[in-house]
Amino acid sequence: MAMSSAKGTRWTQTWLGGARAAGADLGYPGERLGFPEKGSGSAASYGRRILAILLDLLVAALIGAFLAKTLDWSPGTRSLANTGIFALQAWLLTATLGMTIGKRLTGIRVVRLDGRPVGPVWSLARTFLLVLIIPAMIWDRDYRGLHDRAANTAVINT
Repeated sequence: MAMSSAKGTRWTQTWLGGARAAGADLGYPGERLGFPEKGSGSAASYGRRILAILLDLLVAALIGAFLAKTLDWSPGTRSLANTGIFALQAWLLTATLGMTIGKRLTGIRVVRLDGRPVGPVWSLARTFLLVLIIPAMIWDRDYRGLHDRAANTAVINT
């Protein structure tokens, strides 16, 4: 494969830069799902989602620290408890309210694409994949992680 001239484009420029560099019009995140481009109901940004999960982890760590001090847990038990507390709050709050404490503070919520409440079963599946970490880190162009795709959910701005 020959490289183009110094003034021309490189042969890798269109596919290495992604679909947008190749001229594909992908629209805005959430457009394929029928969400507005901006404002309430639009797809929540990466930044808000990451901040929300960090706040949720902080809440779980604070509860875990209090319990560890009260119950005299070892560091290993405390670490496992923090994960359990995070998972429990994510599962129950998402199932009942559609948002965790961190999501509430950052102005985002979880919704099912069919309009129904998330509910305990889909929230449990979503939380299980969230705790595994890797599925939540693989996102599509609508800002939906594999955990959202599996539970038929999306995270939107409120």
